Amino acid sequence: MTLVIRGAGIAGLVTAHELVNRGFSVEVHERAGAVGHGASHFAGGMLAPYCEREAAPDLVLQIGLRGLDWWRKKMPADVISKGTLVLAQPRDMPELSRFATRTQGYEWVDAEAIAALEPDLAGRFHKGLFFADEAHLDPRRAMRRLYEDLEKRGTVFRLSCDKTMTPSALHGTGTGAGTGTGDGGHGNAGNCIIDCTGAAAIGALPGLRGVRGEMLYLHTPDITLSRPVRLLHPRHPLYVVPRGNDLFMLGATMIEAADSGPIAVRSLMELLNMAFAVHPAFGEARVTETGTGIRPALVDNVPRVVETPEGLAVAGMYRHGFLLAPAMAQEVADRLEQRHTNRERKFA
Repeated sequence: MTLVIRGAGIAGLVTAHELVNRGFSVEVHERAGAVGHGASHFAGGMLAPYCEREAAPDLVLQIGLRGLDWWRKKMPADVISKGTLVLAQPRDMPELSRFATRTQGYEWVDAEAIAALEPDLAGRFHKGLFFADEAHLDPRRAMRRLYEDLEKRGTVFRLSCDKTMTPSALHGTGTGAGTGTGDGGHGNAGNCIIDCTGAAAIGALPGLRGVRGEMLYLHTPDITLSRPVRLLHPRHPLYVVPRGNDLFMLGATMIEAADSGPIAVRSLMELLNMAFAVHPAFGEARVTETGTGIRPALVDNVPRVVETPEGLAVAGMYRHGFLLAPAMAQEVADRLEQRHTNRERKFA
């Protein structure tokens, strides 16, 4: 039998990867004409468990550390392990102190250390926090590599797929299944659809809501950054993630709404104003892209794997998608392996 994963964003791709590694036969169904759409397309790609702990429970830190380790092992060439630099302007120093009290894994850095880490920021900030063990990646490149690897290993992708066929229907009609190259041999694990559609599941999964996030890309050759820089502010915090080739991703707003329309003027101005505060060179940058994504969130903003009538769902990835997707995928695989074990015992 074939397991069907519904959704080819980061949750669906990582879950497929984990299941194939364990020997399951997998198909991935996606409504869009390509993988990596939706909120995953607009993600920052920061693998920052310590920074995320500032606004999340300790569980996010613990499973986020597992996720960081997963990415470093699976994609060592794509993970940039240069840490995260958290800064604040002099008037916002209380924000920096508050941030420090709510997390760990950092060292305080002064103006000299900041200049050593990011020479283009020399003289602009006098104090900050440096999280040396964090990392980042390019989300679009990472999803493309996952997709290509899964295809090479026989996973079938059904794109522009408006209606997901059930595993039993797939089995009965012989419409193709991924071969799966792991060693677990769970091709007969039973019928199951794994919902990884993110915001598309709002209304279908109890307690799931949408949180709007807006971002933009700037291009400028006048500034170089080696790592993500977070600038704290009481109302408009910002992160800047270098993408290489003089390109920078800026994000992201968090608005309690499931509105996926174009970026708001207010948000655009706030992001650009904060970017200018990081470095005036951003004032001459070119805006090459803006985007809006709806992040699916549960009441505590912590994702979980939930039972559904069709099988399982990875729900509530919120703003931690790339960081926490590996742990969610591992839980899905663990549950399916347990089902397989229980079925074998039943019929032994």
